[in-house]
Amino acid sequence: MKKKKIRIVVIIVIIIIFLYYIYSFISGIIYKNKMKEISQYTSSQMINYTLNNNKNAIISIGIYDENGITYNVYGAEYSLNYDYEIGSITKTFTAMLLSKAIEEGRINLDDSISNYLELKNRYYPTIRRIITHTSGLKPYYLSFQKIKNYFARGNDFYNISKEQLLEELNKTKLEDKDYNFNYSNFGVSTLGLVLEKVYDKNYNKLLEEYLEQLNMNNTTIATGTGNLSGYWKWNENDGYIPSGAIISNIEDMSKYLETLITSEEEYVINVAEPLKDINIENEIYNMFDVNIDSVGMTWIVDNKNNVIWHNGSTTNFNSYIGFNRENKIGVVVLSNISSQKDINMTLIGNKIMHELLY
Repeated sequence: MKKKKIRIVVIIVIIIIFLYYIYSFISGIIYKNKMKEISQYTSSQMINYTLNNNKNAIISIGIYDENGITYNVYGAEYSLNYDYEIGSITKTFTAMLLSKAIEEGRINLDDSISNYLELKNRYYPTIRRIITHTSGLKPYYLSFQKIKNYFARGNDFYNISKEQLLEELNKTKLEDKDYNFNYSNFGVSTLGLVLEKVYDKNYNKLLEEYLEQLNMNNTTIATGTGNLSGYWKWNENDGYIPSGAIISNIEDMSKYLETLITSEEEYVINVAEPLKDINIENEIYNMFDVNIDSVGMTWIVDNKNNVIWHNGSTTNFNSYIGFNRENKIGVVVLSNISSQKDINMTLIGNKIMHELLY
């Protein structure tokens, strides 16, 4: 009798798993068909579709072209002061600090990080491999704190210290080679440690000073507060800050966009120059002609459309920035919408870039 009950339970579990896979398969087909339809929308139609499905959504857009910067705000009263988490676009600021340090002769792109950090005596990746996500470092490393963060359903990287990053680095065993592209929050965060070492200054302070140079007075390391809701919590000295902790508004991010497009500073130009061909295929992105062909210092390069871009997401925000230096055009899209909801801002931002280009 007991064996029969166990057999019935096993059969039920198998049926549930089977039905789950069937549901996932059908849902995937429906989603892909919907995305294929949406890929034919204009950017305005895409925005309206997103707003209709997300009643509390606010989308702020800054466009740079021959007329300078123009702004649009959708879903709420017009204001340039909404505070958005920009997620992984933070990495491009870390890359800018790195590029500046290279220009100043403080860092060599082809040096191992062990030239700057106190690590065990073995091979560690070069700056070039880390900044292009080809170092072999994982996106992140599991720890008790990481697991706690997961179940808290907040910031996955909260309360993971710089010391813990160094401990994980000391455990890594990698070969001296270019690995396949693997987007690494951990890797870029370790470059924050390198910057701290060569400048003998806290990363947060380095970033603050650079933001002052750009006159980005409303951009800062996130503190879990702002005039929207659902912000990630951070500690001041968290190790993953260089990978995703900036909070900003559309006016400041548009200033950043203008700098990327118009600055003649070598370190600004160099930060987005292709360093490695990666040719990543993404079925949904490809429907929208979003291409991942090469990578610069964190920046993704769409060779086909000559667009340099990056995106970012946290639990309740997602964003996109893209530009073309040759034609001097670009766009920033910021939103308080999860990247898992309907159309993410990468697709909307890319559509706007196509409309500007073509």
